[in-house]
Amino acid sequence: MDDIRKYVKERYAKAIKNNSSCCGSGGCCCGTAGSSDVFSMTRGNYDGAVLEKTPEHISDQSFGCGDPFTEARIQPGETVLDLGSGAGLDLFLASEAAGPSGKVIGLDMTDEMLETAAENLRGLDNVTLVKGYIEDMPLESSTVDVIISNCVINLSPDKGKVLKEAFRVLRPGGRFCVSDTVFLRPVTKRTVENLAAWSGCIAGALQEAEYAALMEEAGFSEVEVRRTKVYEVPDALAAMAFPELSAEERNEINGALASALILAKKPSDCPPQENGAREQQ
Repeated sequence: MDDIRKYVKERYAKAIKNNSSCCGSGGCCCGTAGSSDVFSMTRGNYDGAVLEKTPEHISDQSFGCGDPFTEARIQPGETVLDLGSGAGLDLFLASEAAGPSGKVIGLDMTDEMLETAAENLRGLDNVTLVKGYIEDMPLESSTVDVIISNCVINLSPDKGKVLKEAFRVLRPGGRFCVSDTVFLRPVTKRTVENLAAWSGCIAGALQEAEYAALMEEAGFSEVEVRRTKVYEVPDALAAMAFPELSAEERNEINGALASALILAKKPSDCPPQENGAREQQ
């Protein structure tokens, strides 16, 4: 786990410093609309009206694969937790929705991301940035109303632990709404390795059913994995990106990966949980 964390930290630190992609040579979720990279679509994730009041430099620093904010339907006064909050786009949006009586917490393990977010969100009194791991959240149990995240949980080497921690920190009746990458069907190990080498953001993507099963195992109810974008990879592009793969293997990639919203709730009748808050890293 430490090796994977180090790799992810270095990759995202470099990306935010250089204002570049977080993912390999192309980027599954880090480019801009109109890019030739098949997985590049960050600025197309959000409705224009959602980003209308957002400073352009913040939206340009988003490394997400979807829009967890809109579906989360954050209400004034709620406490919101953003897992892997990065440069702060979803924190900015959540801050406005939660209002002055609400609280927005950004959890990230990368110093450079936290520093960038602190600068981007200067003056927003209802936002708190916390350094820590999503597998060991330094938060009290049953203190969060809504959890959001954008293309982060797939990077964790222990997704089951992340989801159990998310369940722990949510209040009974709390909502889970994250955007993540998923595989729509089984693919060979060789194909996964090639995709991972090209685009690190999907290295740990689960199949839809696996994701749902882990959510239910963690205790969540009303679990839904809702596809938002299926990635089509024409053979001409696949041949250029994956020259070492055969035509049959390249065909396996086409339509096998998607962005999805993962939605769920913590049951309202869930009994109080033992605290178990972790120390900050």
